[in-house]
Amino acid sequence: MIDWRKIILLIGALFTLSANTPTLVPDVSQDRVSIRGDFNGAQLLLFGAITYPPGTRNRDKADIVVVLKGPTQSIVVREKQQIAGIWINAASSEFRSAPGYYAVASSRPIEEIVDDKTADIYELGLDHLQLSPAGTIDSGEINRFVDGLVDLNSRGRLYKNLPNSVEIAGDVLYKARINLPASVPIGEYTAETFLIIDGRVEAAEIKDITIEKSGFGRFITNLSQENGFFYGLLAVLISVFLGWVAGYAFRKI
Repeated sequence: MIDWRKIILLIGALFTLSANTPTLVPDVSQDRVSIRGDFNGAQLLLFGAITYPPGTRNRDKADIVVVLKGPTQSIVVREKQQIAGIWINAASSEFRSAPGYYAVASSRPIEEIVDDKTADIYELGLDHLQLSPAGTIDSGEINRFVDGLVDLNSRGRLYKNLPNSVEIAGDVLYKARINLPASVPIGEYTAETFLIIDGRVEAAEIKDITIEKSGFGRFITNLSQENGFFYGLLAVLISVFLGWVAGYAFRKI
């Protein structure tokens, strides 16, 4: 599948170079995060520099926004209703491109940096996520399910707005720290950095990040994805073994 977002950002970066405007040189503390059995979260440091063309210097205050998100997945959001004292699934809505994790760090609150139209185009902030609902549904229903999904993932620390969390030194160097929870999903992520001056996106760059399981956890994950039969057989054998161990231990008590 063609990643049109990356193509648009690349075109924008080429235009930036030709327009003799500032550019970004971003980096990340680690582009591969390994999840082991004792994993309880991690912290990513996203940093870089703003380079100005020779003989120029920005007179307006530059802002930096960093968006870390991924992996994109299809998800069904269900609404629960209480009927006769029992909570059951009622209405539902499917979204084709919901990120499993989304965090936006900015040097100032997003609403002080760009207008709503620009925030919608670049998906800057939880209020501006484009989740691509499947099927036909009216806007009121869409907004209700979007709010429910955002609220659920925000409470799970998987979605977050981080205003005033990007530090800019001397209008040249910047850095931001983003914490990953223990429940962060594995997969491919992108860290998109935007240079914004006077409400306009002047430059944008992308760094790829991979979050993966390692050790025995990685073996189990790969087995479940590549060979479901042996994964199921292993699960049954482990269950039988643990049951035998438990029964033997109780007989000794």
